[in-house]
Amino acid sequence: MEFETVIGLEVHAQMKTKSKIFCGCSTEFGAPPNTQTCPVCLGMPGSLPVLNRQVVENGIKLALAVDAQINRENRFARKNYFYPDLPKGYQISQFELPIAEHGRLEIEVNGEKKTIGITRAHMEEDAGKLIHDEREPKSYVDLNRTGTPLLEIVSEPDLRSPEEAAAYLKQLHGIVRCLDICDGNMQEGSFRCDANISLRPKGQEKLGTRTELKNMNSFRNVQMALEYEERRQRDILLDGGSITQATLLWNPDTGRTEEMRGKEEAHDYRYFPDPDLVPVLIDETWIEQMRQSLPELPKERRQRFMEQLGLPEETAAILTASRELADFFEQVCAGFNNPKKVSNFICTELLREYAPEQFSTCPFAPQQIATLLKMEEEGTISGKIVKIVFAEMIAKANKANEHTATITLSLFEVSGTLSNPAFDPERIVKEKGLVQMSDEGELLAAVREVIAANPEQVQQYREGKTKVMGFLVGQLMKQTKGKANPQLANKLLADELK
Repeated sequence: MEFETVIGLEVHAQMKTKSKIFCGCSTEFGAPPNTQTCPVCLGMPGSLPVLNRQVVENGIKLALAVDAQINRENRFARKNYFYPDLPKGYQISQFELPIAEHGRLEIEVNGEKKTIGITRAHMEEDAGKLIHDEREPKSYVDLNRTGTPLLEIVSEPDLRSPEEAAAYLKQLHGIVRCLDICDGNMQEGSFRCDANISLRPKGQEKLGTRTELKNMNSFRNVQMALEYEERRQRDILLDGGSITQATLLWNPDTGRTEEMRGKEEAHDYRYFPDPDLVPVLIDETWIEQMRQSLPELPKERRQRFMEQLGLPEETAAILTASRELADFFEQVCAGFNNPKKVSNFICTELLREYAPEQFSTCPFAPQQIATLLKMEEEGTISGKIVKIVFAEMIAKANKANEHTATITLSLFEVSGTLSNPAFDPERIVKEKGLVQMSDEGELLAAVREVIAANPEQVQQYREGKTKVMGFLVGQLMKQTKGKANPQLANKLLADELK
């Protein structure tokens, strides 16, 4: 029997706000446990929540970015359940009237594009965090995270493979970071995912029994967990068994899912409108203000890179994987107007050292990369020397990080006008004596030395075995330590061999 996989994702994106959703406590990550709390986020009797306006504006921005319908009146509800890190015994969320519904997101997997529906996006507060003692059977509660604002984004069950699920997450991750409403830090839990997965016989409309995978915080873990659960459910069904609806945890160490508890339904939470919060009313003026504040979204930017800069779709997709990377690329192009050469250098050299989202902490100013590429175009250095200079820039950056805090672009202007001089390619070329050898007389002398040192290969060339030319060019580059002007070197070598 053939089965069809059905996946729906619930993404929790932590809002990039200075204070919590209903009180003035800080949302800063990494503070000592239980130091960022107050009577409101702890749910003390007599305390009243006050909604953070920025959370609503972030929700409007996301709705506009995913073509969702914005509910002009939306309402908060209490989601009742007991858990040790939930001090009030309920979570303030949204149920019947969320801020946004009926959105969509386009993904691409293996060259095929597909639109995934977004059921809803709603505002809610986060719970606290349990810290388990590995030495003895004790758990501690840190309530700093309690009340941190979240947007929960729920997809339609339109995803048909773990690969599609990972592609959807990457697209959504890029959007919330581009909008600057979430920092997207998956290691800190700022962007995490619950995944519902079920299998059904191909052609059947009715959905199968689903399991939910909780709190996965990397694209790789989401895809691996779904692949494992897909195999597990298929094996059970093929053996004539049935799937038990449950909440599971993914254990990356064992590569297996583990049952956490039985899966709750919406009625288990006994939702009802929160009596302490009035409905949120959103008018057209507010929506239009948010629309005008939207940045260029990744999809639009990718299209512009293709149409205006002539980049291939695959390259444009790589460069728009993060806002920081796309900004960096455009700033390099501002100093060296050759988009194809810039994109090639970034994709082959810089992305080997830094992930797309790390370009906000890349130690090199865009102007320094532009200068490096310009030196090659002007003939000051060769392509081989470019790699040597860049390797030296990386070495200097790594050495600096060993002795000081990480150098970030916030320490100097992104334009490169106040860039760190230690990474200046012109300075490195001068220090290392790497200026390209373009003097014809000096280069001719080196050509004649190579010819004299390799009589066997020279004879082969004169007998018509022209492929040996590559060997001789390599010897010349070795002789000149890679500094020979490639075009002039090839011409002089060919002339001398004739």
